[in-house]
Amino acid sequence: MILRCILTLLALFSFARLSTAVERPNFVWLISEDNSTHYLKLYNEHGAETSRIAQLAKHGLLFEHAFSNSPVCSVARTTLISGCYGPRIGTQYHRRSVTVPLPDGLQMFPAYLRQAGYYAANNNKKDYNAVEGDGVWDISSTKASWRQRKAGQPFFYKQSFKTTHESSLHFSEKVMRNEATKTDPDSVFVAPYHPDTPTFRYTYARYHDRIQSVDQQIGQVVDRLDTDGLLEDTFIFYFGDHGGVLPRGKGYAYESGLHVPLVVRVPENWKHLVDAEVDTRVPGFVSFIDFGPTVLHLAGIDVPDAVDGRPFLGKGVKFAEVNQRDEAFGYADRFDEKYDLVRTLRKGKYEYVRSYQPFNFDGLQNNYRYRMLAYVEWRALYNAGKLNDVQRQFFETRPAEALYDIDTDPYETNNLATDPAFAEVTRDMRNRLSQLVKGLPDLSMYPESYLVDHAFGNPVSFGQAHKTDIAKLVDVADLSLLSFEDASRPIEQMLASDDPWQRYWALIACSSHGDAARPLVGMAKDLAANDTKLLVRVRAAEFLGLVGAARPQSTIMSCLEQTISPVEANLILNTLVLLRDGTPGYDFDVNLDQLKSLKEKKADGVQRRMEYLASP
Repeated sequence: MILRCILTLLALFSFARLSTAVERPNFVWLISEDNSTHYLKLYNEHGAETSRIAQLAKHGLLFEHAFSNSPVCSVARTTLISGCYGPRIGTQYHRRSVTVPLPDGLQMFPAYLRQAGYYAANNNKKDYNAVEGDGVWDISSTKASWRQRKAGQPFFYKQSFKTTHESSLHFSEKVMRNEATKTDPDSVFVAPYHPDTPTFRYTYARYHDRIQSVDQQIGQVVDRLDTDGLLEDTFIFYFGDHGGVLPRGKGYAYESGLHVPLVVRVPENWKHLVDAEVDTRVPGFVSFIDFGPTVLHLAGIDVPDAVDGRPFLGKGVKFAEVNQRDEAFGYADRFDEKYDLVRTLRKGKYEYVRSYQPFNFDGLQNNYRYRMLAYVEWRALYNAGKLNDVQRQFFETRPAEALYDIDTDPYETNNLATDPAFAEVTRDMRNRLSQLVKGLPDLSMYPESYLVDHAFGNPVSFGQAHKTDIAKLVDVADLSLLSFEDASRPIEQMLASDDPWQRYWALIACSSHGDAARPLVGMAKDLAANDTKLLVRVRAAEFLGLVGAARPQSTIMSCLEQTISPVEANLILNTLVLLRDGTPGYDFDVNLDQLKSLKEKKADGVQRRMEYLASP
């Protein structure tokens, strides 16, 4: 009798545990690739109609300020799945040279859902820069669905739609002549930084068509949930994975690359978890670091301490508090073979953009970008002198810092950082961003090749061990923000530093100051000839070449021939292409056979640069 009672109690306890696991909301993420707020009428009067996404908003929340932390897929998606800032955990480069481990003890968030009894299905893009680990997905394939789960099992389902992907705009001139778009090219709005040409108008129109197609595909998934009787038990998140793919969107750290649509449909049976009425626009700021923690919190699962994000929906999350959030951090590093180093801070209506290597102009060759006719035409018009001042900005040296008022200047063409009326705002934003970068700490203050050799075995541990050193490098880099009169003495001291990366950043500061830094040419020449670090020699030659103080070819080619690192070779080739294609422009006699050994080491970036350098 006693044994029977014990067994009965155990059965009831097991059933209670099972009921708790089952009685949780479902989650569906529907992700349109390469799609920013600028191209949906829900957000912008000039955008495409998206009736099915609008229906989701009628039954949920439309977030006015949702941000991808990075403007490119692999970095953005790794941020989503980890809840962590890429430059802190070593996942900031696209395409990855090394797949890094997540912070100690942290798993990709679907693993926590599965441990709580959820079925996790991914259809089907991953594109992670971090090691996935075990137990993240029950299934990940083009056939994945919630329908494969056990009866009554709660689920998390993620589906990506490539309909709007950048590749959809890699059409030929023949296609442009012969395939009409449903959207009238004469009806589209062309951003002020783009030339208003038939090519751009056709590209815009084709993209609008694609957005309307993906809207219907999203509607089909919603209809299947309804057919299965799951709609009112399922939170549906629709969002773009980063900015839109028209030129100066994807791959560039502006609003057009970072500001994404986000609509969350709130199910009737779980609306008590959301402190807001449906059909509400949410002005508070959220970003990709927050999405995973939000799902975990809605599911009643503890959010790991190791993530950077915090929930914006769920029990105890107050709508008023979410609407007080007004900051988003963005980062742009390497995109395939093209290097950059940009950090952004959006706070309220202001966007602060810190270009750590401002001479690396936006329009620098990136093979994948320039498969698009609009990019090719834009550069051709620049070279022909047929662009206005705003349209030319993409192909010219950027300021080291920029401040934009998004309310009055949504396309970020009027830099307020040098306007005395905005000096206090600029100073505040500069300080905020600098402290954020130091606090991470931001691993990109070291070159990627150095991180591959020394940091990527455990990026977070390396960052913490070198936090003081990284903060010092940030200070050296920020010498480019001072007048050269104020910066010259500290730069000179850093050029003589025993730390090669302080010398490295001091030379970048010289290049950022340009002609004003000519008094330091003598020191730069000595470093170009004699420094023990190849990348320091390259940065010295880069500065000398940019200001026309010495021809950079022999130093660049010598370093390229000496390196045994494909990643370091890609960094050197970035400088070579900059000095060849930019102002003043230098001829380089590149012996592609000498790079063959690097190509054979699966150096994707080197391969892309070789293809470009070999082209007519």
